Amino acid sequence: MAETKKDNLERALSKKEEKQEMPKEMEIGFHQGALNTLFNERNELIRMVQQVESVMQAHMKRLEELGVKIKTSSEKRE
Repeated sequence: MAETKKDNLERALSKKEEKQEMPKEMEIGFHQGALNTLFNERNELIRMVQQVESVMQAHMKRLEELGVKIKTSSEKRE
């Protein structure tokens, strides 16, 4: 996946004189569609993280039942 660079994005956004104008209603629809897509992607990512966390917790619980001590990252820092 290509890396988005902040300075390239800012430069592209600042080129107003080269910008092709689109009707206001079309631009509003474009941004609303983009936000809707990103919102759904964010929700899916959150759901995936919750599933991974749930499976990790189940493995950790079983290991503790088997007598294995699990060190978390917060315990390692202390």
